[in-house]
Amino acid sequence: MGLAACLSLAAPATADGEKAGVFDYYVLALSWSSNWCEVEGDAKGSEQCDTRHDYGWVMHGLWPQFHRGWPSYCPTVERAPSRRMTSEMVDIMGSSGLAWHQWKKHGTCTGLSGRAYLDLSRAAYDSVTRPEIFRKLDKSVKLPASVIEEAFLKANPDWSADNLTITCRDGYISEARICLSKDLQPVPCGRDVIKDCALKDAKFEPIR
Repeated sequence: MGLAACLSLAAPATADGEKAGVFDYYVLALSWSSNWCEVEGDAKGSEQCDTRHDYGWVMHGLWPQFHRGWPSYCPTVERAPSRRMTSEMVDIMGSSGLAWHQWKKHGTCTGLSGRAYLDLSRAAYDSVTRPEIFRKLDKSVKLPASVIEEAFLKANPDWSADNLTITCRDGYISEARICLSKDLQPVPCGRDVIKDCALKDAKFEPIR
């Protein structure tokens, strides 16, 4: 089913405490904000879900990844980001709390300082052309997860299908996960990451 037609209608093991800076590539995870709010955010009373905002694809995180598994919560001598730095990420992440959590769990494993990690995260987010068509929705739809992948690949013609995977959660489209090199070039995803959602009728909510 094509995109226009649609619009008309298992986690790998982690490795806590690995050496900072030792990893193979990055995974940039983009979450569709309205879907996250339906599944989790509304129940938490998240500020991100307030209707005065205009969030579409927000950044969940930039994650160092091994070809199998990923490092997390690494010991690091690098300086953590300040509260001001994490607050500056709200426009692309929805909350400063998420930015701080991503630093603690993933940023510490990059070998970068908090400032450098957040700067790199923004650069990764900005490197992706996010399909505008999803911002034009005015009602909930159901569509194959493959349609989301198709739209991202069309908007980013230098990518291939093995650079990207689409995930689902509780029947909703959840995330677009893009695999990037350490200098933010598209690279093939490892076996742990390249597990596309197979739903044919995944729910997708319009921007609030």
